[in-house]
Amino acid sequence: MAHRDIIVVGASAGGIPALESLVAGLPATLPAAVLVVLHLSPHIPSYLDAILARAGALSVTPAIDGEPIVPGRVYVALTDRHLMLEEGRLRVTHGPKENRVRPAIDVLFRSAAYAFGPRVIGVVLSGLLDDGTAGAWAIKDRGGVVLVQSPEEAKHASMPESVLRHVDVDYTLPVAHMPRVIAQLINKPIIDIGDAVIADTPRIENRVTLEARVRPGEIMQLGSISPNTCPECKGVLTKIEEGPITRYRCHTGHAYSLQTLMADVNEEVEMALWSAVRVANERMLLLGEMEKMARARGDEATAQQCAEQVQTTKSHLKHIQEAALDHKMFDHL
Repeated sequence: MAHRDIIVVGASAGGIPALESLVAGLPATLPAAVLVVLHLSPHIPSYLDAILARAGALSVTPAIDGEPIVPGRVYVALTDRHLMLEEGRLRVTHGPKENRVRPAIDVLFRSAAYAFGPRVIGVVLSGLLDDGTAGAWAIKDRGGVVLVQSPEEAKHASMPESVLRHVDVDYTLPVAHMPRVIAQLINKPIIDIGDAVIADTPRIENRVTLEARVRPGEIMQLGSISPNTCPECKGVLTKIEEGPITRYRCHTGHAYSLQTLMADVNEEVEMALWSAVRVANERMLLLGEMEKMARARGDEATAQQCAEQVQTTKSHLKHIQEAALDHKMFDHL
């Protein structure tokens, strides 16, 4: 009988205290490997491995590409690198960003589900938006177990709430209770599904992240063509639907959840509005110069026309500024 021996953990904003609490409760003799992705800025060094090493008894190390997966060890994703799993080893890659981040939680969860099936325990902690939702769905689809931090306890509840809306979660509980549940799950034998048929989607997407050499046509076969374009590279987006989850991937590899794509579109709209404010102000300055020159040469008709256009532009600019300053238009859903 196989046992659950792969624990994948995803966190974002507000996730460090939750990660410390989780690691603090796990014993040094844990017969499973723990793999952690925390959304990190690519421009700031990460000290997460040192923080978690101080928190508990387990050995904590940054993930190294090709390193064997050893039980009783915590592997932490590197800054600006995706962390993935293959049978028996870690993979660390600079593949395309998913949900605007690298490392991404969905990348780790999806690869773990693909490689280890029901041996996987997925844990989603505090964070914004919905990275981790598609990955949690993949874990459940392959027979794994998913734990979610209680939204009322999470510093930022968006990620836990998104998983709860879209995935048949096994446990929703405070982080302090998770080590006990994880121990019970590890000790309970599971039926290994062996060489069960796996859909092409995770296989292709794992290759995208590992190699970034998948032909565009393969990605286009994952779903229908979307009228939206990739915010990062402006490539064509394919709409992928899995159970109740809708997400998108462009032919160069960038991937987005529905909420993340909306956040990017909102950002583009805001940028376009502020660009319009800038151009309108520049137009009024130029019209003012033209009016001044027209009056200097006695051309009152042209000067009056310029003055009227300044007033028209001012009137339109007021509405553009109001839209740009309307926070309700850009709030996360």
